[in-house]
Amino acid sequence: MFFRKLRNLFKKRKKEVIKETPVVIKEEPKKVIIKKEDKPKKVMSSLDLSKINKVEFPREQYYAAVHPKKQIYIHHTVSGVGAGGDINWWKSTSSRVATCVIIDREGIIHQCFSSKHWAHHLGIKGTVFKKEGLININTKLNQQSIGIEIDSWGGLEKKDDGWYSYTGEKISADRIVEYPDGFRGFKAFEKYTDEQIEATKQLIEYWKGVYNIPIGYRGDKIWDLCEDALRGEVGVWTHVSVRPDKSDCHPQKELVEMLKSLI
Repeated sequence: MFFRKLRNLFKKRKKEVIKETPVVIKEEPKKVIIKKEDKPKKVMSSLDLSKINKVEFPREQYYAAVHPKKQIYIHHTVSGVGAGGDINWWKSTSSRVATCVIIDREGIIHQCFSSKHWAHHLGIKGTVFKKEGLININTKLNQQSIGIEIDSWGGLEKKDDGWYSYTGEKISADRIVEYPDGFRGFKAFEKYTDEQIEATKQLIEYWKGVYNIPIGYRGDKIWDLCEDALRGEVGVWTHVSVRPDKSDCHPQKELVEMLKSLI
């Protein structure tokens, strides 16, 4: 009897359905980490040709002949504020002395003629070539180069109460850069503005693309008479690279740094 009850109990339990509550595993949503973007680096703008001021410049004041371009020379004007006075002086001469562009203190580029044409902007005397044991190629250098004029008073004269231009205009202290050891006969110059240096950079980079001129920094030799420049070697030079009697341009820190940044 006991075994019968036990057997019946076993059969009953076997028939029962044991329901298990399913276990639902919930996955925690993955956290999306949004990285903050780095602040965009300041990128200098490229040359905007539409902003260049095209000057009415007489055809007889430059040469429209086209020559391959190998060099770029940086000058400064030694004049007061504004490009107009320099342009008018060029127009008043018959010697075709000019550069294709002048950059005023606000960084505005004034174009007298196309960079593919040329005018006399170097004026290297035969004695300079002779002293260096070189052939006089002054005309050829003018033909194969592009000149940039930066509007500036250039070298300044010291007086009791400050620095003055050659015309007697007092230059404010914030517009002066001094050279304690002197540079080409001057102890101080008017600073080139940031806008002028940036415009110069844009022009050089633009002409690199147009004429395939190598623009990498040629070293500090560009700030003195340089045989490489006189030979017509490619690159970016200053007027002092070919003229021992000139002081343009002076090696202002910001200008040097810009030239060193060129590739």
